[in-house]
Amino acid sequence: MMQSVPLDKASRLLNHGPTVLVGSAHGGRVNVMAAAWAMPLDFTPPKIAVVIDKATLTRELVEASGVLSVCVPCVAQAALTRAVGNESGKDHPDKLQRCGVSCEPGSLTGCPLVQGSIAWMECRVLPATEHVAGPHDLILAEVVSAWADERVFSGGRWHFEAASDDMRSLHHVAGGMFYTVGSAIMPG
Repeated sequence: MMQSVPLDKASRLLNHGPTVLVGSAHGGRVNVMAAAWAMPLDFTPPKIAVVIDKATLTRELVEASGVLSVCVPCVAQAALTRAVGNESGKDHPDKLQRCGVSCEPGSLTGCPLVQGSIAWMECRVLPATEHVAGPHDLILAEVVSAWADERVFSGGRWHFEAASDDMRSLHHVAGGMFYTVGSAIMPG
């Protein structure tokens, strides 16, 4: 059910502040981790920021490859999101199998696109990252391709009110607890 999202609308995939799954791949190694701190930075071309701790396998692979994927998990993936956020790919080379992650490599980056997510983005790391990544663990990237599940994203915006609760995005609030997005409000 994934449909291509025009790049000028890609920033909207992160506008509402969801927890994301960050994918990385390099030299035959693949990893997925959860990240609560990700946000859009620019519209055209779309740019994002995501915090990836320097001690993680994901950070190592992103720095080596210069690319990453960002997937937006939904309520149906809460256990998977917690699992990949709590288990280290450095300690467990079979992390994706252990956590039940099903993915496919992105066509532009080779980074994992997690099946069941409601949005996917493939990104290339921006050169400006070298100035902020070290001291702040902040990765800046340009979105080079984007897709979203048409059941919850169409016409350039989210439509959670029309989908089952399992299709809503996750929002981490600490201590392993998540919330979901609520009802749409159209001020008038």
